[in-house]
Amino acid sequence: ELSLERVLDIWDRENPEGVIVSVGGQIPNNLAMPLSKAGVNILGTSPESIDQCEDRNKFSALLDTLNVDQPRWTEVTDLNSALEFAQEVQYPVLVRPSYVLSGAGMIVASDEDQLRDYLSSDAVKMSRSITVSKFILNAKEIEFDGVAKDGAILNYAMSEHVENAGVHSGDATLVLPAQKLYVGTIKQVKRIASAIAQALDITGPFNIQLMARANDVKVIECNLRASRTFPFISKTFDLNFINLATKAMIGLPVKSVPIALIDIDYVGVKAPQFSFTRLHGADPSLGVEMASTGEVACFGTDMHEAYLKALLSAGFKMPKEKKVLISIGNQDIKREFAEGALILQELGYTIYATPGTHEYLTTQGVKSIALRKPSDPESDLPSVIDYISSGKIELVINVPEGTNREELTSGYKIRRAAVDFGVSLINNIKCALLFAQAMQKVRKLEICNIAEYYAMPTIGWRPGQKLTARKMSIF
Repeated sequence: ELSLERVLDIWDRENPEGVIVSVGGQIPNNLAMPLSKAGVNILGTSPESIDQCEDRNKFSALLDTLNVDQPRWTEVTDLNSALEFAQEVQYPVLVRPSYVLSGAGMIVASDEDQLRDYLSSDAVKMSRSITVSKFILNAKEIEFDGVAKDGAILNYAMSEHVENAGVHSGDATLVLPAQKLYVGTIKQVKRIASAIAQALDITGPFNIQLMARANDVKVIECNLRASRTFPFISKTFDLNFINLATKAMIGLPVKSVPIALIDIDYVGVKAPQFSFTRLHGADPSLGVEMASTGEVACFGTDMHEAYLKALLSAGFKMPKEKKVLISIGNQDIKREFAEGALILQELGYTIYATPGTHEYLTTQGVKSIALRKPSDPESDLPSVIDYISSGKIELVINVPEGTNREELTSGYKIRRAAVDFGVSLINNIKCALLFAQAMQKVRKLEICNIAEYYAMPTIGWRPGQKLTARKMSIF
């Protein structure tokens, strides 16, 4: 039990010099202010700074004072003010309670009906406060994990999400070091992180989530605690970030250990692991509320190799007979995946598609076999659900971003069938495209000892130095 009462019991019995709340996730952070008011000495970042980050409205106000860009936002006091704001900035909007675990209670409202339903729900009635902000479409999400002392950053790691912003960081696929960020974007992120660390006088670990589109960087949120990516960045960089943070919090001497990211010639990829097979009826889709139950991390000489290793480690089954279903409702996403479909065709995949996707693929020179959607029982085409259940399809690419309720319902049934019958599922367009590119570029996977990756920087490379590795076929 991790509660105020139990922590105070231990405090009274042990009589320690202080308590660290920044390495236990969300619950200890929520206890920071109550513990402080009870006379407990909180080590590291002050409870007041933690509260300023956890309260969405206070943090947004802080960013405004720092002239740090963020999506337009407002504090919701009633339904009408929320609807007026959403109409002003135009949908979609992101609705967020404060002090929540794993994105619980957050939604992206695409229209007025969704916003009305959410603001009438129990999640809103129980929350301390609600912030509504403009949701930026097609933006890249960036994670900045750092350790600071007295507001000065000692060390950091900057990773990028494969998926666009809008997928919870616990469900996202992370790449470290970031491979596709502009130099200008990286500089902006570092300046923003430094300003926030100084303003909050951070001592210890912290995590900032940002989004970037066309080199325009905006802050999503900041957590003054060790994030779930701290073990990943520590392993990838062979540097114990939490050891550095602990020394800073208890007052031991610390010094920065600069990492030259450009000299790191390997890539780490963190991928989520889901348990949808055990959650009967749940929609296997990604969103702002966390759904994964685990994660894996793998290394490779490039992003494509590391990504395939991560997929395999998370239980993904490669389509040995190369039979794939593509079903995408949104027209813009269809266009985005045209390249991926062409790659799969060149690799010899047999492509099945629902009617709308089949029609579009035909215009792009991609041959596919049309299958009937679950919502169209009168069609003479073979049933997509029957093909999935009978093992005629080995991989389903279905992105839950339809244009209407019928599209969304059909997509859910297809995704659910894939999970129920043990068929590999990719439900994000960026991941689907990366998968196709990886299958095209990677023919063999090299499995190396982690120490061999740490020895890989080309600067200081000795002539004749070779890495030994076992070869593993992915097919």
